[in-house]
Amino acid sequence: MAASSASCLFCKIIKGEIPSFKLVETELSYSFLDIGALSRGHSLVIPKYHAEKLHEVPDEYLTDSMIVAKKIAVAVGCENYNILQNNGKIAHQIVPHVHFHMIPKPSESDSEGLVIGWPTQQISKEELAKLYEELKGKL
Repeated sequence: MAASSASCLFCKIIKGEIPSFKLVETELSYSFLDIGALSRGHSLVIPKYHAEKLHEVPDEYLTDSMIVAKKIAVAVGCENYNILQNNGKIAHQIVPHVHFHMIPKPSESDSEGLVIGWPTQQISKEELAKLYEELKGKL
């Protein structure tokens, strides 16, 4: 593991210090069943690089994590699913180590799988154009 934290829950799981229901392990990623599952097959994929935020993780770890998430989705056999990744406490990140949830959504019901609200905001075309130019200049 390129970077790790002795106190991090997920780093401890990667090292085998805390047991998990490991699914796929590669040189760069580790995945396991979520013990607080929202639906059958809900899994976590964690890069073997300790960082709290997505933008702090080297690209090769992120690439590998998405490949692992895809393999798990196929193995679970879910036609509909969410890949969820939160950055920071106010964005609902509980464990401060980048991780991806692969959450099967077996039905339209709110009884299993990810249930979310999507509070869209109205933005004028002028504001959108200004934001576009700002971001384009930074990218």
